Amino acid sequence: MLNLRVDIDNNSGFCFGVVYAIEMAEEILDETGNLYCLGDIVHNDEEVKRLTSKGLIIIDHEELGKLKDEKVLIRAHGEPPSTYELAIKNNLTLIDASCPVVLKLQNRIKNSFDKEEKIYIYGKHGHAEVIGLLGQTQNKAVVFQDISELDIPSLPKEITLYSQTTKSTDKFYEINEVLKENGITINTNDTICRQVSNRDKELRDFAAKFDHIVFVSGTKSSNGKVLYNVCKEKNPQTYFVSNPEEVNPNWFGENQSVGVCGATSTPMWLMEQVRERLLSF
Repeated sequence: MLNLRVDIDNNSGFCFGVVYAIEMAEEILDETGNLYCLGDIVHNDEEVKRLTSKGLIIIDHEELGKLKDEKVLIRAHGEPPSTYELAIKNNLTLIDASCPVVLKLQNRIKNSFDKEEKIYIYGKHGHAEVIGLLGQTQNKAVVFQDISELDIPSLPKEITLYSQTTKSTDKFYEINEVLKENGITINTNDTICRQVSNRDKELRDFAAKFDHIVFVSGTKSSNGKVLYNVCKEKNPQTYFVSNPEEVNPNWFGENQSVGVCGATSTPMWLMEQVRERLLSF
């Protein structure tokens, strides 16, 4: 027996937007036994499996176009206007669980677009939230996930800058500084969710307390990748796992301390399962 001391980070786990979406889904599933959801309700395969076993049916946009007279859940990431237009056309009842932070961002981008501002969005290409944001601009905004993608000399002299809600605050302001240093006037909109960004500091503090960190997240989670790297920078003995079976006992020595933490899309029950596995070594 390794006799590990294992603690879970109390600040990890679902953000309020994900909690809201899952509670809405579970309430309807308890009543009706089935519900369509447009895209994975959360970027965590284990939680998706749990909910699909209760009757949640994950569909994509192509399948949505074929549905008629059904209820469909809009997840926390939000959707572009075209999805709502399709729902009216196909007589679909949308259960809208879009995160309030994302909805506020969508409205701000729409207002900027209506004013004909040059909109740039710091975000992940193809991410569900970013697709919804782009839809507010008729897909005319420029999305970039690294400043190296931008040809800075050819940029407009004045731009309006937004961010996907789950991106790194530090990186966002680094991008601002680089653009300003190149003579570009920026209308900066810090639209990063503070419940997410505050976890940077919380996780740095948490990661420093242990010999090892086990970071639990789905591989599709953008927030998970960011927060994993935060832990890894503070504690090089940080390991990324998606489920308890991926935890390797060879990572640890006798009587060591292990911290378990996760993304805003990681359910607490999954971190608890990882803790139980660690205690079994």
